[in-house]
Amino acid sequence: QVQLVESGGGLVQAGGSLRLSCAASGRTFRSNAMGWFRQAPGKEREFVAAFRWGSSSTYYANSVRGRFTISGDNAKNTVYLQMNSLKPEDTAVYYCALDSTFGLLRVGVGDYDYWGQGTQVTVSS
Repeated sequence: QVQLVESGGGLVQAGGSLRLSCAASGRTFRSNAMGWFRQAPGKEREFVAAFRWGSSSTYYANSVRGRFTISGDNAKNTVYLQMNSLKPEDTAVYYCALDSTFGLLRVGVGDYDYWGQGTQVTVSS
């Protein structure tokens, strides 16, 4: 089994920054991919960014490209989401997820096998 624990959420003003962390434990492998998703009230969960450990390849949703950066620390088995130039529309619960398959980075909620509990990000205008 895999456990994912997110941290780093909070309240920030528009234009500010936050860094989310996701610590992974259990049966994780360097071929796995990690993703960040978010869900705003009344909306479906949506893809934000993905990262693959082995190649350090990344992929972003258009809405965050250029503002958010996903990265990983192998030694700590932790993935980060650095969020800059935050906007009120970035307000959501942010979830970390793990895709245990190997191949292209994927963006579908159903493509990921394990999920964290989520961390709230609120951006005030």
